[in-house]
Amino acid sequence: MTPSNPTVAALVDAVNAGDRTAFYALLTGDAVLTDDGVARDLAEWCDSNLFDADARLTPQRETMGGSRLIVAVHDDKWGDMTTYWDFTVDGDKIGRIDTGQAAAIGEA
Repeated sequence: MTPSNPTVAALVDAVNAGDRTAFYALLTGDAVLTDDGVARDLAEWCDSNLFDADARLTPQRETMGGSRLIVAVHDDKWGDMTTYWDFTVDGDKIGRIDTGQAAAIGEA
């Protein structure tokens, strides 16, 4: 499925294309990221867990009016998993990403 929010869809496309430039261009200058509720250095986490790991995101469904994706992830670091991605979108930029294991929020 393609995310209904065009900014979120562009972010997924950027990850899947391995396009760091396009990915970071979609973020606000003060964007933050949490992983399983723990604040992370956004650039370090994204480089390590997305781009350096050759991650591929396959959205399965969206909830919360399109601000949450349930995503099948495949990467060279962790293998295959199901995760959630919550986005705070401000216009055409993303200011916050909260991600983690989908089971932690009752999604399988």
